[in-house]
Amino acid sequence: MGKKRIAKSNSSDSLARRNASVSRTPKRKVSSGMLYVEATYNNTKVSLADTSGNLLAWSSSGTLGFKGAKKGTPFAAAKVGEVLAQKAQLMGMSDVGVVVRGVGAGREASVRSFAARGIDIRSLKDATPVPHNGPRPKKPRRV
Repeated sequence: MGKKRIAKSNSSDSLARRNASVSRTPKRKVSSGMLYVEATYNNTKVSLADTSGNLLAWSSSGTLGFKGAKKGTPFAAAKVGEVLAQKAQLMGMSDVGVVVRGVGAGREASVRSFAARGIDIRSLKDATPVPHNGPRPKKPRRV
């Protein structure tokens, strides 16, 4: 069976990972921008761009150390929103327009935690792709 190992859990590891992601923020000064949130059932990805569409910073639940089913939770999405808000504040961003895509649990949580950091949200758009008809359905099963 082998030797039993005791797993040591450090909360400082995830804190160090979060601080490292904030320190990689570009030193550009931008007053306004766009926040793109992609919320799937398995993950939440958030990216920050300037008004012309150039990507400035991004983060996701997996980047912050969440694994498996925990990546799709609202808590993980809220943490992603906080990290990106911190990056935006370092860049001097004061207001953003938000575009949300997807139907995952982190849709609302990431935007709420971003706004709670003191950055104004000037517009909120839902760009979730909706099929008009979709693929052809399967034939009925004959038993």
